[in-house]
Amino acid sequence: MDPLSDVLSLLRPKSAISAGLEAGGDWAIRFPAHEGVKFNAVMRGSCWVQVEGASEPQRIEAGDCFLLTRGRPFQFATDLSLPAIESPTIYDRAVDGIASYNGGGDFFLIGGRFSFEGDHAALLFDALPAVLHVHDASAQAAVLRWSLEQLADELKTRPPGGTLMAEHLSQIMLLQVLRLWMAAESTKTPGWLGALADPRLARAIAAMHAEPGRKWTLAELAGVAGMSRTSFAERFRDMVGRTPLDYLINWRMRLAADRLRRTDDRVNVIALSVGYESEAAFSTTFRRVMGISPGRYR
Repeated sequence: MDPLSDVLSLLRPKSAISAGLEAGGDWAIRFPAHEGVKFNAVMRGSCWVQVEGASEPQRIEAGDCFLLTRGRPFQFATDLSLPAIESPTIYDRAVDGIASYNGGGDFFLIGGRFSFEGDHAALLFDALPAVLHVHDASAQAAVLRWSLEQLADELKTRPPGGTLMAEHLSQIMLLQVLRLWMAAESTKTPGWLGALADPRLARAIAAMHAEPGRKWTLAELAGVAGMSRTSFAERFRDMVGRTPLDYLINWRMRLAADRLRRTDDRVNVIALSVGYESEAAFSTTFRRVMGISPGRYR
């Protein structure tokens, strides 16, 4: 798999579609803190989105998609000066998955939430802003436009198998929104996500993900990237925020942590799979990176 697929697979996202929202006239709705990541797509109308602690509200138009990545309370509003009602006021009375306010008609939004089975969500979401906003996303990607329309129909009609269909559609949309945002914001994106937009660095990261147990050297990774060792090391550190070998060690420990949590494999077997012939050396590195011994983590 490619690095983004590797990380998403490690997180094991599960979608939980909350509801659609129809509203009419002017309104403001406040939502509480939430676990995981909120996905939203505006199908009709427009509104402001204000996340608690974020510097500026963002205007969301029909066709836009956005992720709320920090779990903080937030507000949707056509006018941020209006007193906001609390979301349970209308969502507790949702009919067939659609909450309605002020009679509906002017505004329609699809909302969902992703929770994660894995313990490594920070790998992805620490590299993202509090509001990841993709403008006119449905016009940019036919697969996303189709997915949005299909999900809206699943919410409204509740056909047989709708829950499973909605879950898979949501995961497709999560990946597609990340792709579109990365393409639009590649020069501004810090961390490994930004590095994936650089073809040379992306080749090196993909090589580390493909063979995490290999005894990679800086020179070998620079060769994969097609760069000199010095240029590669400087470029990687500037983009990712850590050295290539530090990135490799961190990824190895994430893979090891996943196996410790999900399998009964012995620690020495896991250590060998991520490039450590000595269980003691692996345990020392694991404790340094993860802050806990392999045995305690398991």
